[in-house]
Amino acid sequence: MLDTFDNERLNHLQADDISDSLERGSVVFFPESPVPLPSAEDQAFIRQELPELLRLKNISYHPETGRIPGLGKVDAELAERVKRILVSVSNDIAAFLAKNAPRLVDNWTIGTCSFRPIQEQGRDLDPHASNELIHVDAGAYGATNGDRILRFFINVNPTEDRVWATKGNFPELLKIHGERAGLGYAKAGKGYLEKGPLDHTRSGLINLLATGAPVLKVLDSSPFDREMRKFHNYMKDTPSFQQETRGHEEFRFPPFSAWMVFTDMVSHACLSGQHAFVHTSIVRLENCRLPELAPLNILRQAAVSE
Repeated sequence: MLDTFDNERLNHLQADDISDSLERGSVVFFPESPVPLPSAEDQAFIRQELPELLRLKNISYHPETGRIPGLGKVDAELAERVKRILVSVSNDIAAFLAKNAPRLVDNWTIGTCSFRPIQEQGRDLDPHASNELIHVDAGAYGATNGDRILRFFINVNPTEDRVWATKGNFPELLKIHGERAGLGYAKAGKGYLEKGPLDHTRSGLINLLATGAPVLKVLDSSPFDREMRKFHNYMKDTPSFQQETRGHEEFRFPPFSAWMVFTDMVSHACLSGQHAFVHTSIVRLENCRLPELAPLNILRQAAVSE
């Protein structure tokens, strides 16, 4: 599942190498971050000083508003420093993808760039909020309508690995757990996962309101996103799933390494680690060279096969 792109491989990259690997359900791993890291001074600041300033578990730059929710009451100079760091990381990741995975970036949506300063292990969060429980992502920023959730991670902890676990990819997990999770493909009729009149009305209204308040887009949904949310919640709410060893693998991402993955495809959890950047984007399904491997089309095929 881990597909390593070291500097030598990056120097001989073909246009679709990274995007094909992602679509096939690999975790694309870079032993050394291929994007520039913040300066040593800025890294020390975000690791040592920033956590004391936060109101939320993470801090995220939202490009649609230009704001950073979660930052406590700080002076303008400090807030501007945080924003500069996150915007720079976001821009550098986007530039790397535009150069090295150009198929993915056409008409994409660049989402948040976050910094996760808190140790993931032992946080005792509500299951639906916990990164320690294996899951697939669903409904990033509202309705994806079948578009892909792409996340790029950088471990900026100077001494500690970031440890991930997986139980396999979406098609494998769907065969075993789809009906147990209550997904509707087994009883689906014509139009499975197509948006109905109420969905279209809601999306239209939310898009209209979001012209003045972009954050409202998170309220949108679709039949596909609701199915994926149901699967996401089933995974996190089912101890027997979390405890089973079938398909279980663990990965260790060393300091200053990076990795990227379609998180709607690859089940994942962060078992331990502190201090990481996370960049999220929504890739249009129409950009994919292997669209039959996308969860939307896997679900539709499952409905046809039943």
